[in-house]
This record gives sequence, C-alpha cells and structure tokens, in this order.
Amino acid sequence: MAIVMSVNAGSSSLKFQVYEMPEEKVLAKGLVERIGLNDGVFTITVDGQKYTTTQDIPNHEVAVKLLVDALIEHHVVNDLSEIKAVGHRIVHGGEFYSDSVEASDDAVEKVEECVPLAPLHNPAGLVGYTSFKKLLPEASQTFVFDTAFHQTMPAENFIYPIPYEYYENDKIRRYGFHGTSHKYLTERFAEITGKKPEEVNIITCHLGNGGSITAVKGGKSFKTSMGLTPLAGIEMGTRSGDIDPAIPGVLMERHNLSAKEVDNILNKQSGLLGVSGISSDSRDIEKAAEEGNERAKLAKKIFDDRVIETVGGYYALMGGADAIVFAGGIGENAIDTRKEIINGLAALGVKLDEEANNCRGKEVKISAPESSMEVYVLPTDEEVMIARDAYANLEKHQA
Repeated sequence: MAIVMSVNAGSSSLKFQVYEMPEEKVLAKGLVERIGLNDGVFTITVDGQKYTTTQDIPNHEVAVKLLVDALIEHHVVNDLSEIKAVGHRIVHGGEFYSDSVEASDDAVEKVEECVPLAPLHNPAGLVGYTSFKKLLPEASQTFVFDTAFHQTMPAENFIYPIPYEYYENDKIRRYGFHGTSHKYLTERFAEITGKKPEEVNIITCHLGNGGSITAVKGGKSFKTSMGLTPLAGIEMGTRSGDIDPAIPGVLMERHNLSAKEVDNILNKQSGLLGVSGISSDSRDIEKAAEEGNERAKLAKKIFDDRVIETVGGYYALMGGADAIVFAGGIGENAIDTRKEIINGLAALGVKLDEEANNCRGKEVKISAPESSMEVYVLPTDEEVMIARDAYANLEKHQA
C-alpha cells in the first residue's frame, strides 16, 4: 500500500487528488484557484466533507504548502513522508515521450524544450513539479504527458501538407492532446467488454469546454482531432477548432491585429462563445437554443456537425469501428447533444436507445440492440491514470 498524489498544475490553478494505491481509493481531492492573484481560493474534500478557505496565494509554492498542510490538518496523512509518489500532468512531451517517465534533469530539459509548443501549460507543470519536489524530497516524481498516447499515429496522420523542412527543423506536426483521457477510455472499454487492448477499435469523444476526438485502432491512437496545439479540431467553448488557415492573415491585415491578438481571438473569443455571443458553456447554449435564440441554435448545430463529420471520417479511415465512446463534461452530461450526434450518424447504422441515453455522469451503454456500433458513456478519469503511472514508477523504483 502507498499514498500517491495526482497533480494537475495550471498557470493559476492546482488540481489534486490523493489515492491509496493500488486500491485506487480516493482519500482527498481539491483545487487551488487564483494563484498569483488576490483572494485565492483553496478547496479540499475529505470523506465527502468540503472545506474552503480564501486567502492570497502568491505562487505555486505557497499553494503546494497550503495543500500539504491541509492533508495533515484533516488527517489524510500524519506525516508528509507517507506520500510516496506524485504524478504530474505535463501537457506537451513533443516527440520525446510515448509514455510517462520518471522526473529527472533530462526530462525537465525536454519539457522545457517543448515550452514553445505549450507556452501556458508546460511552465505551470514544471512549477508544480519543483514545488512538490522541494516539500516532498523523498517522494518519487513522475511526468504524465497529454501527448504521449498519440505518439503511435502513423506519419500520414500527423504530418501537415506544408514544406517538410518545417517538420524536420521546427517539429511542426499534429501532436494531439487529452491523451491521458483517451487512453483511460480505451483501457476501460477493453475492461468492460472483456477485450484485449489490441482488439479495441473505437472512436473516443472527449467533449468538454475543450474537446477532442480520437480514432483508436488496435488499442492505439491512430488519428486525433487536435493538432500542433489544442486549438485544432472541433468547435469548443471558446476555441474555433479547424478554420481556413488564411483567416488569421486576413484579420491581421484588415484590423491591424498582431499574431498574438489573433491567437487570443481564436483561443478565447471563438467557438460556442463567439458564434452565440452568449456563453462558452454548452448548458447556457442549450437553454438559449430551446428558448429560440437563433445564434445559440447555430453554435450548437456547428458543434454537433463537427463531431459527426469527424467521427464519420475516422470510421472510414479506420475501416470501421466497434464502438463510439462519449466522455468529458458535455459527453457525459448533455443528453440532447449525444442524441443529435448519434442521429446524425444514422447513415453508418448507429442507433440510439433513448431511454438508456436519458442519464448524466453514469457509465452506461446507450446504443439500441440493432445498432451497427455500440455507443457508451464512460466518465473519464485522468486523475486515476496519473496516479497509476506514478505508482508504477514507484514500484519500479523499489524493485
């Protein structure tokens, strides 16, 4: 038995979960928000009881200290030495890593090399790592990469049709993200259907404020919708997804905008928010659409259609698939959105069991018996995947 932490550090946040491994029993979980801003918020949940405090949290080091002190205060651990391993979510591992690795000087160097590919996320991940390393010097530390699962894609699915030297010299290629989630969904599907991982041919739809779709062939990532950055693919909460690549140039010329300003528009002002003019939250869009708001209806239709065309395209590219899996905030909870997407795939012979679909946040099969493909809702669990990899690394260490 070992106590293991799963950590996801953002630029101004720190999400964590504490497990007893290998049982995967959750001992505590929480979130530190508004790091570096006034009135930071720290929330920890232990035994179903939520505790929230508000105070200035100037940096990640203070956030980590707050967190580990709370673990002792709420008797999750009696001493910090009981925490044997920490797994850190690192967004971008470039072409360096196809699996999780033990944190080392070399690994830190490679994560730093990937900073230009994930300028907001990778530095935050490293700051989280150094803060934990300082307070838990004896604990094993592991980097778990969002991009790792997608390193199995064949070249034709990750090379962009631009001059090849930009891939050779600048590593401009499709990397894909949400890999930890897509890997979890693949493993969980294999588990509940009794298949071996290499027998799994599914299309996983991680749909939330950020969304990506992955074709999983033989248990491995074959193609995924996000690209060099998490901006590519389907329409998202505030991200445009795929657009005509000439649009940024046109906007820069006509409105005298910098590349950074256009990047900000496409990442933070587009998607559901940009089209609807209302909100980036799909629940707000759904409500407004039901009330007859035409732009909300349009934003929702674009979202549904992008998912349909991506799933349909991947189905053809893979030579067929056994199942479609929904996950993420929208995938797990938006009953109507799942219905629209499955109905839109009727040409492939997919059929919905409407009664089974009438649920939120549950692990359930929602396809009708006569459906050509099975359809599942599988709530994703990136935190447990991070903890599993951290625990495996600890075991390796102790062997």
